[in-house]
Amino acid sequence: MTMRVIVDQDLCEGNAVCEHHAPEVFRVNEDDKSQVLVERPDEALRAKVELAVKRCPRAAIRIVED
Repeated sequence: MTMRVIVDQDLCEGNAVCEHHAPEVFRVNEDDKSQVLVERPDEALRAKVELAVKRCPRAAIRIVED
């Protein structure tokens, strides 16, 4: 199983908390929405991505295992 990262653009407010915790995976664009740079990040980044999910103030990020 690999993780896939999804950002709900309707919920995202561009707070950049995700980018702060996992800059390898997330970047906030000019439209103040988070962009997933690596949809299927390496397992070595799991802890960072999970922290970004946990700390997102709008709960806009989720991990899907597939």
